[in-house]
Amino acid sequence: MQLTLPRQRVLDLTRPQVMGILNVTPDSFSDGGHFVTVAAALQQAEQMLADGATILDVGGESTRPGSEPVSLDEELARVLPVIEALRRQHDCIISVDTSKAKVMSAAVQAGADMINDVYALRAPGAMEAAAACGVPVCLMHMQGEPRTMQQQPEYQDVVEDVLQFFLERMQACTQAGILSEQILLDPGFGFGKTLAQNYQLLQQFDRFKQLQRPLLAGMSRKSMIGQLLDVPVSERLAGSLACATISAMKGAAIIRVHDVKATVEAIKVAQATLYGVKQ
Repeated sequence: MQLTLPRQRVLDLTRPQVMGILNVTPDSFSDGGHFVTVAAALQQAEQMLADGATILDVGGESTRPGSEPVSLDEELARVLPVIEALRRQHDCIISVDTSKAKVMSAAVQAGADMINDVYALRAPGAMEAAAACGVPVCLMHMQGEPRTMQQQPEYQDVVEDVLQFFLERMQACTQAGILSEQILLDPGFGFGKTLAQNYQLLQQFDRFKQLQRPLLAGMSRKSMIGQLLDVPVSERLAGSLACATISAMKGAAIIRVHDVKATVEAIKVAQATLYGVKQ
């Protein structure tokens, strides 16, 4: 499976690729405040690329549970200088992690290659903006919104409900002019799910392959690991690697992580198991 990107490039997703998280926010749950300057963000980006990341996901608004939204102007001020600097210095694939239509449009104009939206293009104007941008878009499932999403989430069947959500959003996208070949799907681990529901999604992750679209898995350092292992954010690497490996074995095309080098190594082992090793 492949994605067509701007500047006549193609992203090969026949094997899992690693997406490095580049949060240029003061309040993200794991690395908030670490990369708020352009210089710090570029240094982190260069390290993740050296460690094997194929995609860099630049986000200017925290979506951790309980987070408050930021203004349009603030989000633009955070992400655009970083995307512009990355585009000048690297030919890497840049994703913009946003739900705002104007941020999508400005980020793609600044050099972003794809859109990663936790609201699955449900915010005002987002669908139209994404269609006009003409770049790949990742649709994530979230019940509620970040500020309230972990307050008693309920499902009839979490996997089936997420599947139906994807079918509805994919149809809405194609009706808006977004090519089905440019859609990726993310079940949204930790976004309006209980601990048990998160692991049910992971256990049955391969069911989403029936939708025949690339799947993104993002569990790096999340509370589904912290709660299960009773460890703080700083001690969740082992659990994050386990989640990354399991999702890769179950069909994830993109693994979104903070710890790129360790994840790349874990995925290489998974790939060797899935596809064999050249003699």
